[in-house]
Amino acid sequence: MTTAAPIRHDWTVDEVAAIHDMPFFALMDRAREVHRAFHDDGEVQLCTLLSVKTGGCPEDCAYCPQSSHYETSVGPEKMLDVRAVLEAADRAKDAGATRFCMGAAWREAKDGPAFDRVVEMVRGVKARGLEACVTLGMLTEDQAKRLKDAGLDAYNHNLDTSREHYRSIISTRTYDERLVTLRNVRRAGITVCSGGIIGMGESVRDRCAMLVELARLQPHPESVPINALVRVPGTPLESLPPIDPVEFVRMIAAARIVMPRSMVRLSAGRTDLSREAQMMCLYVGANSIFYGDRLLTTPNPGQDEDASLIRDAGLAPMKPAGASAQVDAAE
Repeated sequence: MTTAAPIRHDWTVDEVAAIHDMPFFALMDRAREVHRAFHDDGEVQLCTLLSVKTGGCPEDCAYCPQSSHYETSVGPEKMLDVRAVLEAADRAKDAGATRFCMGAAWREAKDGPAFDRVVEMVRGVKARGLEACVTLGMLTEDQAKRLKDAGLDAYNHNLDTSREHYRSIISTRTYDERLVTLRNVRRAGITVCSGGIIGMGESVRDRCAMLVELARLQPHPESVPINALVRVPGTPLESLPPIDPVEFVRMIAAARIVMPRSMVRLSAGRTDLSREAQMMCLYVGANSIFYGDRLLTTPNPGQDEDASLIRDAGLAPMKPAGASAQVDAAE
């Protein structure tokens, strides 16, 4: 292990851009050094994400096939019942996942039977010894407290991009509204999961500005998912070019350096990345992947493929909290 770097909340965009644009091998070396100072560099957390309420969202996020503003192959569906979700959680645990994430295509969580059902899902997931995470849109302080009381570990609410580029992607919710939800989550004692998407037509400076916004949060988000745009037919961003894999590695490395203690999660868009690119992401600081053939409504590498990736990278799946034995990724 190397000497730990200081935790900073005062990064500037110029500083982060200078890190992002370092010579590639120097950037990889620096990110790896930070990663080893704060994390076990031989393990990766496996997470599974399930859509518990799909489609029909009133938001107009330009990347999202679940928006009711666009005609995509994803239509509105009824909310899953608790039993179906907990059966999925059992399958995820059997496959080696230690975190189970549930997403609902809502603009905001509303008090009532649907929210009550999510609370029950959280309790059931926790009873199975899994970390529980949800993403439900905007959240009030009282709702966050209810989720905390049910045992929720983490709440996902991505900033998506920089404050400046955000207005080109979403018009139905402000950047500051996203920050209010993160504040409500933090006040309730729930850990924060917040990151963004690259490849949405933003500049490198936009990407670095997003990292600065995240790093200003005190403490840093415990979880920082980095996604590559999944170009879905019917959405406004469907014709954008795929992200250069090296740019994705740079973003993972910059996130690791700027937020050393955070779990950096290699998230959506992995089907467009080669095995080699994914291994580079794991090398420079990604220490979590989403495991399973779907991420809400978009494709993800299969479990056998990921088990092979983890094994060939010389990594082991992270153990559940309190577990005495490693989970075998090949199971």
